[in-house]
Amino acid sequence: MDESNLLTLIAVLIPILYVLSSIKILREYERGIIFRLGRVLPDPKGPGIILVFAPIDRMVRISLRIETHEVPSQDIVTHDNVTVKVNAVIYFRVIDPKLAVLEVTNFLYATSQLAQTTLRSVLGEVELDTLLAEREKLNARLQAILDRHTAAWGVKVTMVEVKQVELPELMVRAIARQAEAERERRAKVIHAEGEFTASQKLAEAAEVLQHQPAAIQLRYLQTLVEIGSEHNTTIVFPLPIDIFDRIGGKPKS
Repeated sequence: MDESNLLTLIAVLIPILYVLSSIKILREYERGIIFRLGRVLPDPKGPGIILVFAPIDRMVRISLRIETHEVPSQDIVTHDNVTVKVNAVIYFRVIDPKLAVLEVTNFLYATSQLAQTTLRSVLGEVELDTLLAEREKLNARLQAILDRHTAAWGVKVTMVEVKQVELPELMVRAIARQAEAERERRAKVIHAEGEFTASQKLAEAAEVLQHQPAAIQLRYLQTLVEIGSEHNTTIVFPLPIDIFDRIGGKPKS
């Protein structure tokens, strides 16, 4: 092969190799932001095959899938001055790739830092009982605040979940004692209500027996039957109640 043919072959291969190197494949969940001579193109590219002509073009890949980020454990002082450690997890996704590249240096890092500061500020405004009992409301509040701030970055926060609340050992014991005292209070109230209901029923029964003297005799015989069936070794001597009335009453003139 002479020199002219070699130069021709090289001249043909160089454009082919350049075009091949310019072919980029973006997955279904990816979009490419193209900077051409430093200026961003109006619309993101992808998915599928696109051409990126380096060094004129520079592409930034952005994933549109939901990202999961765990917020590290934060030391928080609640409104009632209780120190707790709280961690959370946030779910977010990019809805505008162009804003995610142009408006913030690193949207993942920025969202993470914003989640940490928001977690401390929001949970520091509530009391411990609210933090433990109304976690769903706090999750919704955190999600709304984060979503409002990240909207300018083209990021949509879809969910925020407070994972774990670590309490000091003394506070855990105090809560346990409080729960035990609450259970004892409920037990005493239930017992008192039962005694009150029983006293009402006994008063009603006494009223019935007062107007029907024969009913007490029937109740007396029923009690004998119950004693005889449960305690076979017990000996019962029936004694008419009228005897006590005669003994205690005044003699007739």
